[in-house]
Amino acid sequence: MNQRFNNKHVLITGAARGIGFEIARQFASEGGGLTLFDRDEKLLAEAAKKLGASAQAVRYYTLDVANREQVDAAIDEVEKELPVDILINNAGICLVTPFLKISPREWQTTLDVNLTGVFNVSQSVCRYFVKRKKGVVINMSSKNGLDGELGHAHYNASKAGVIMLTKTIAIELAHLGIRANAVCPGYVRSPINTGVDSDEFVNTFADRYIPMNRVGNVEEIAPVFLFLASDDASYINGQTFVIDGGQLAGQKPWKDLLKDVDHQS
Repeated sequence: MNQRFNNKHVLITGAARGIGFEIARQFASEGGGLTLFDRDEKLLAEAAKKLGASAQAVRYYTLDVANREQVDAAIDEVEKELPVDILINNAGICLVTPFLKISPREWQTTLDVNLTGVFNVSQSVCRYFVKRKKGVVINMSSKNGLDGELGHAHYNASKAGVIMLTKTIAIELAHLGIRANAVCPGYVRSPINTGVDSDEFVNTFADRYIPMNRVGNVEEIAPVFLFLASDDASYINGQTFVIDGGQLAGQKPWKDLLKDVDHQS
């Protein structure tokens, strides 16, 4: 089995479930040691227990990434135990509200978690990266950071902000041995939407918008994070990686048009 991350310490936010948990699981399967951040104490403890058998070591901290004092205190403690090599900023929330009905509080909460949270953790960890002149930052953005969706003005804005924050980290810190990239998934079946979107909605969405005619799953997203964290990606910096089944490649063609293409081939 490939062990690309032996003796590597990976810090993952929003790691208690969904894509964050799967990223942690795959890093652990390749020898990585883990530190997990999440604000759900029960789910976080359960996640750490599940990962414990496969990881080099698992540490976890219950905190809110939007709270800078909590973030700095936890990272200082983590660094005393074992320096961080790879930072995965995955924590995020997604609220669906029409633009004209978004309250100031809902707007601010979304930006606090999705954008300020990434800033808080990145800045705190990168100050240690700078001292060592090495480190990798990979931030979870979204297809919505590149192509908006109605009902998601606050989410769209926060994820677009993550992309530009990532690019700026990349250009400011590259000369200090630090790389930063962003990953932008499209629709992925995960706990954040499983309890909200019906199977009928998911199938209709895929049929209407996604050329591959299906939505993604967490197992397909995590490997991109591992690749970007690995030595195979040593010259990749400041980039945005979209994983969306082809949704952003262009308008999905009608089935009748595809029949014409099939006939011509």
